[in-house]
Amino acid sequence: MPDIVPNSADGVGGPTWYTDAASYWDKVEPSIEGMLGGFGKLTDIDCSASLKFIDEFVNGKKGPGGKLVSQPRIEKLLACDCGAGIGRVTKHFLLQAFQQVDMVEQNPKFLEEARKTYLAHDASRVQQYIPKGLQEFVPEERRYDMIWIQWVLGHLTDDDFVAFFQRCKRGLKPNGLIGVKENVTITGVDVDKEDSSVTRRALESDEILKQLFAKAGLKLVKEDTQKNFPKGLYGVRMYILE
Repeated sequence: MPDIVPNSADGVGGPTWYTDAASYWDKVEPSIEGMLGGFGKLTDIDCSASLKFIDEFVNGKKGPGGKLVSQPRIEKLLACDCGAGIGRVTKHFLLQAFQQVDMVEQNPKFLEEARKTYLAHDASRVQQYIPKGLQEFVPEERRYDMIWIQWVLGHLTDDDFVAFFQRCKRGLKPNGLIGVKENVTITGVDVDKEDSSVTRRALESDEILKQLFAKAGLKLVKEDTQKNFPKGLYGVRMYILE
């Protein structure tokens, strides 16, 4: 079992924080089960919810009878998958909504598995495979319609979190959006020493993620909770930011 330290941010950061995380993931099998810690069966539920969550922004908002009541906010040309792993989110979510995707993933073996095997024919729709951690990734300015960040922000320290989102904001096209899907806790901050990650609090009156978004100069456009995940897992929140 991971060495979880409840309600404490002690040990977050430090000189080996990122190298320890990289070492952990280097031992993980490049498969769906490896990416999700044995919960590969959640992929359909996860990606269906994500598609529904962004639908109004990419396809327009619909009213009664499916009538379009507002136009799409963004184009469906290019998204960025941050913390992409072997391309699970790219394949089952982003490429269902966007024509092409850039994949950002610090582990080269995961990107190689995506390119050679997992994405199959969809590999031709990936413009760039970018082998960088998010603490180092600098998006090209005004490149993306959407930057999607899922189950990876826990590896960033607070300062690097804020700096990363500031860079992401500059990487968006006009009207572009940032999407976030992340585990949250209601009791404080949980630190996992095994993989160098932190799960942040998401109480409505005191939500750490929202505080960090605001510090990065971002505005919350939409939020929701992932439903129908098994009991015993962390809660999962989704956010759209501009």
